[in-house]
Amino acid sequence: MANRKSIDCRDYPSEKNCSLRISGAENEVLDAAVQHAVSAHGHENSPQLREEIRGMLKDAND
Repeated sequence: MANRKSIDCRDYPSEKNCSLRISGAENEVLDAAVQHAVSAHGHENSPQLREEIRGMLKDAND
């Protein structure tokens, strides 16, 4: 099984004080995190956003 990845909104403070944490396979986390960034934080879905979020992914400890 591939290494699990995670991203946690608490690591990137925002006006919403979002506490969402996503973990799973890298592509699953990336897709979910992009959708969340667009719908909850108002970012524009773009290749640049995907690459920025990909760089924020960490190895999951769960």
